Amino acid sequence: MISISMVSHHQGQLVQELLTDLALIADQDVFEVILTLNLPEQLPCTNDDFPYPLKIITNPEPLGFAANHNQAFQYAEGDIFCVMNPDIRLPNSPFAGLLNSLQSVQAGLVAPLVMNSAGKIEDSFRHFPTIWGLFLKFLRIDDGRYAIPADKLPFQVDWVAGMFMLFKADTFKRIGGFDAGFFLYYEDVDICVRLWQQGLKVIANPAATVIHNAQRTSRRKLKYLFWHLSSLCRYLGKHLLSLPKTDR
Repeated sequence: MISISMVSHHQGQLVQELLTDLALIADQDVFEVILTLNLPEQLPCTNDDFPYPLKIITNPEPLGFAANHNQAFQYAEGDIFCVMNPDIRLPNSPFAGLLNSLQSVQAGLVAPLVMNSAGKIEDSFRHFPTIWGLFLKFLRIDDGRYAIPADKLPFQVDWVAGMFMLFKADTFKRIGGFDAGFFLYYEDVDICVRLWQQGLKVIANPAATVIHNAQRTSRRKLKYLFWHLSSLCRYLGKHLLSLPKTDR
């Protein structure tokens, strides 16, 4: 069974759309959904509206991305743990191909190809951030993303964005989940670094696709800039001198 963790921040309509997408593929896959309400809200749907178990966690106070998904993992009963943003849409089930990739030798994490609502590929597969890489990104010379192979076969990447991540539950538990010291941003990079350090591979499977209906409002808020910079400093402090060789 796949345990799917999603977190809502007053995103009830997006949550309902994603839960409906999951209902349409429920005859192909076995899963449960653990939905965390990080802010008080009234959902436009109930547990009984869907043909799969829906567990709802209501936080007394907001938590960060890492802490929310770590908390959800404590309620997960599946042997597969999937982290999924509520602004993801599933025109088709991506799980069969992803699970095949996850069963490959030493795979610790697998992710699908993420498209935006206009059908363009998002930069969800990237090389590890370094000082030099960040400088090149600032100059708009190289943003660190991977080119998608024409054959769309699974391939190894340094890290994948946290909007959709699929783990074996025992792997997620063994590495201690996300580092809750990251409130927002870079917790996805950090967990990929730690997987590679444990000899586990991060796999991108471009044959499996999902749609990211990104909202992007955070780019205009000063507190998100603060979280981004503080998380970058934490990531560089942890890993800059110990980034693993990913043997691409």
